[in-house]
Amino acid sequence: MSRRRSVMSEQLKTELAKDLGFYGKVQQEGWGGITTKDAGNMVKRAIQIAEQAASKSQQ
Repeated sequence: MSRRRSVMSEQLKTELAKDLGFYGKVQQEGWGGITTKDAGNMVKRAIQIAEQAASKSQQ
């Protein structure tokens, strides 16, 4: 089984998990313990942050 390379840094994933309220689960079970919904919410939030940064850089 090949190992996937993470697109998000550990720091960003940690910040997102804290903001979204499931970092405690990550601490207890690791990243594999989060739900698909939590992972999806992390991706959505990361996209929002990236879009905001892109919008600011274009102004």
